[in-house]
Formats: sequence, C-alpha cells, structure tokens
Amino acid sequence: MKKHIDFSAFLLAGIILIIAAAIVSILFILNRDFLETNFSDGRASATLFIIEHNEKPLGSYLLLYNQGTKNAAGFEVPGEVGLILQQINRVDRIDTVYQSGRIAPYIKEIENLLGITVNYSIVFDMSGLAGTVDILEGINIFIPGEIKVSDSGGTILFSPGLTKLDGDKTVEYLSYQNSDYDIETPQQRSQRFFTGLLKRLGEKKDFLKTADVNQLFQTYIKTDMNKRIITQFIEELAYIDIDRFTISPIGGNTREVSGKQLLFPYYEGSLIKDIVRQTLTSLAQRNGSTGSNRIFTVEVLNGAGVSGLAGRTAELIRGFGYDVINIDNADRSDYEFTEIIDRSNFTDEADKFAEIINCKRIVTIQEGGMPPEDAAYSPHEYKADFTLVIGRDFNGRYTKN
Repeated sequence: MKKHIDFSAFLLAGIILIIAAAIVSILFILNRDFLETNFSDGRASATLFIIEHNEKPLGSYLLLYNQGTKNAAGFEVPGEVGLILQQINRVDRIDTVYQSGRIAPYIKEIENLLGITVNYSIVFDMSGLAGTVDILEGINIFIPGEIKVSDSGGTILFSPGLTKLDGDKTVEYLSYQNSDYDIETPQQRSQRFFTGLLKRLGEKKDFLKTADVNQLFQTYIKTDMNKRIITQFIEELAYIDIDRFTISPIGGNTREVSGKQLLFPYYEGSLIKDIVRQTLTSLAQRNGSTGSNRIFTVEVLNGAGVSGLAGRTAELIRGFGYDVINIDNADRSDYEFTEIIDRSNFTDEADKFAEIINCKRIVTIQEGGMPPEDAAYSPHEYKADFTLVIGRDFNGRYTKN
C-alpha cells in the first residue's frame, strides 16, 4: 500500500525558514552600520552612558552626536529628577525604576523626559570602570580644590590641579563623599570625569581596536552595541572637540515628596524638551562663520521689577548652553518690553538666542560701537555677546508679543 506524503508540513517549515531568514536579514540591515543607520538622515544619535555604583546610577549622561558635522553635546539626568513614572504609575525619583542588568524601563523614562529616542546604552559598574581606566592608561582630571577626609590632620586624597587617575583612584574619586569639606558635589565630580572619559576613549581609539585590548574592553562594559558598532562609535569620539563640549543640566524646583527631595523639571518638563530640540538643531549646523563653533556669553538684567526674575531667567538661558557671566538689575525697573543687545557680530546667532524666549526686539551694536539712545542701559562694563534686559512683557518663559 502506498504511503501518502503530507507536503503541507514541509511547506509550513519552508515558510517559517523564509520568514526567519527575512527577519534576520532585516535586523542585520538595521544594525549593520552604526554611522549609516543613525546618521544618514542628518539626525544626531543618542547614546546613554551610565556609571553604576551599588547597582544604582551614580551618573547618567546622554551623548548627542551628529556624525555629519562632528558636533556633540551632553545632557545629565540626575537620579533625583521627580516624575510621574509610567512604569510604576506614581511620582518618584527617576532612578527608582533602575535595575542593574535590566535598564529598559529606566531608559524609557529618560526618553519620555527628554523627548528623544535613545539609540544605544553603555553601562559601567565600578569594577568595569576601573578596568577601563587602567587599559586606557589613566584619565586626566582637573581637580579645582583638594579632597580630604577631614580638615584637622586629615589625609589629603587628591591635591588640586591636573591629576591622572588610575582605575582604583577613579573609584575613590567618584564614590567619595564628605560634604563638609568638598568644594565639588559628587555630581560635579562625575560630570568632570565623564568628559575626561570621552576624551580618553577618543585618544586611545587605535589601541582599543587591537584584538586583545578590544576583547578585554568588551568585558568591562554592558552595552547593546555589537563589537563592530562599539569600535566605530569610539572612532567617532575622537572627532569631538572636548573644549567645546558641554553637559547641560536639567533645571527645576526641588520639593519634598514622601520624605524624598525631588527635582521637578521646569514647566512640567516642556523646557528640557525644548532645550533638547534646539540642541539637535544646533548640532546639525556646520561650524564656520555662523559662530556655531563657540559658546556665547550672556548678561541678564532685570528691568521688570520682579524679585528673582533675572536669576531664574539665567538658569533658563544656561540650560540652552549659554555662558551667563552677569546677573543684575537694569538701570530701572519699569521696562515695558524685553530686548536683547547684540554685540556678537553674528546676526543668525542673535536671532537664535532671541527665539529661546520669543523676543522680537534686538538692538545690534557693531564692534566698538555704542548702543542707540533708546536702548536699554547696562550699569556695568561687561562685554557679553548678548545682554538680555527683561521687561514686563516677559512671563518667565516667553515674551508676550
């Protein structure tokens, strides 16, 4: 009796194999080249660096990098940022959802906070960080003031000035806390170290590509990049101009919730999203005569008669990457309209600065020139690129035109 072969099973298996091959092919194409995948459309790539201590983030830094222009910027996400966390449906610190080895919920909250998609993540625990620093042959850090155990016969752990940290010293530098005598917070030290780490990774890119070193480096980090992508990524770090690289903080108001001090972002988080959007636009601009290759200085003067308004506005301006060199009152407190005095000689940059607060009044002063008689008066001789004189039409975020 002849046996009938059921070809449907073979057909089904063949279809499954074809689908599986297609999925693998698509994933390969999507992940085939870090530069091509993330930068071909001119947008910046977002990579989250996490320095982990005791299974919690000691520092979380989002690196935005545009391969086309070689421009980069950073954002720090403090653990005490307060949000309505979607993962647990309550108000709490953002690092509440952080779990070592399972950071997807934490990344999702950061994406919601900043309004951006995180493309990749790199996590260093303290052991891995120490190992990384050692294979990099140390990292140079400028320490502004001595760090010591106590001020009466205490041991000086770090002397002021330029210091090269090895792996063990890195752990000590980042994890040490003695608020009574420190002139820098742990957060400031972590930020300073992160900048030095980026620079050193770029400097040692060729060394890190050697087979043995690369294999060892891969054991020190936890990342969703494959080996080829991490190598390409480090290649790109060498192009970052660290002297121009800035790390923007998340500004906000501190309030106590359930016994915890939480930092709530300004304007319910809309401000930091605006800052990220403008930063992405700036990164896409090529350096050159437009002035985008420098950090502009700002003087903020309160001409509205509202107490504390200049200080709050200065914090807003700093969030967009400007260097505020003076905060004071204007010559009078009854300015009706907000205006900007532009001494930068870069009209496009003045317009960009004005867009932050939707200011329509810009007075341009040529180099060596004097302002018009009807322009706002600065009581000091600061030579900031822009003087912002706050008028009564300013509501703390925008001017009401």
